[in-house]
Amino acid sequence: MTRFNPLRLISIAALCTAASAAQAFDGPELYEGEKALYEASQKEGMVVSFDTGPTWANWNAQFNAFKKRYPGVELVYNDLGSAATVVALDKSRNRPQADTAYYFAASALDAVSKDVVTGFEPVNYEKLPETLKDKDAKWFTVHTLNIAFLVNKKLVKNVPQTWADLLKPEYKGSIVYQDPRSTGQGQVIVFASNFAHGGDMDNIKPGIEYLGKLQKTGNVLRTVGTTPYAQFLKGEIPIWIGYENDGLKAKFVDGMGDDLDVIIPKEGSAAAPYAISLVKNGPNPNAGKLWLNYIMTNQGQVTFAEGFVRPSVPGIELPEDVAAKLQNAPQIKPIEIAKATAQKTNIDKEWAQAVLGQ
Repeated sequence: MTRFNPLRLISIAALCTAASAAQAFDGPELYEGEKALYEASQKEGMVVSFDTGPTWANWNAQFNAFKKRYPGVELVYNDLGSAATVVALDKSRNRPQADTAYYFAASALDAVSKDVVTGFEPVNYEKLPETLKDKDAKWFTVHTLNIAFLVNKKLVKNVPQTWADLLKPEYKGSIVYQDPRSTGQGQVIVFASNFAHGGDMDNIKPGIEYLGKLQKTGNVLRTVGTTPYAQFLKGEIPIWIGYENDGLKAKFVDGMGDDLDVIIPKEGSAAAPYAISLVKNGPNPNAGKLWLNYIMTNQGQVTFAEGFVRPSVPGIELPEDVAAKLQNAPQIKPIEIAKATAQKTNIDKEWAQAVLGQ
């Protein structure tokens, strides 16, 4: 008679549990090596994702999809702002807390210069245009965003269509936008204003002069250091110079509906690449790679588009209803990231002088 051995059953159960965990998602791999990377990520147990605030760019949907596919990996995030993210990475370089960092791509170049990120080529990396990625894969663009006027029609009688319209007295105390000294969106607003008023990547003076003029009209209610999305939804902001995707989300998802107009200003606007990086010596490198790969798969890119941001990977097939909401706007010009980075110090100084009198 074979003697009962409880240790053998425990061993078999453990093996079965491990095998089940490694195969937690059904169907084929999204890319070669996905299951092996997931198994390695489970041993780390989590990924720490800096600056991916859940109300921004459909990150919450990305979180949910990631956790559904990879239940053995927890996802921790914060919402610092682009420039603040680089500062945090720099301060913790001897003991990094983050695995990945997301930011306006100009801040990605700053992170590279500070040597706080490392190279990693995710899924679809080779399809990205050269202007949307670092030559050493230390950052790559995950999506782009366009500047628009988000107008609450309950608070604004005449919807402005142009930058010139915003100077009109009827919009006194009505306009909010993000501070370019501390946020990527604020920097893009400067370039959008600049392109609309005859400037280019080498000459930001027209855009700064316009924003100074706008401030002097008294039409600016305030400038802010983080996204005012929640305040906008509550009806506290008549006109938000912000990103198209936030307007579309407020309109089609969060209940504002026909009370909101999303206007790409006629004179011109700017499209900004937003990038992500693998943090150098991050605590959970495999989980970090699993996260970065996922958001760059075709599935992850469609999730971004469902949040009304433009996918970075060319040729992604979008659902018809989503594609119909992303309006064609030929007056939008792309930002050149290297030049945008070179201009940051000038923007900080000249905006503060023109707008704040500092």
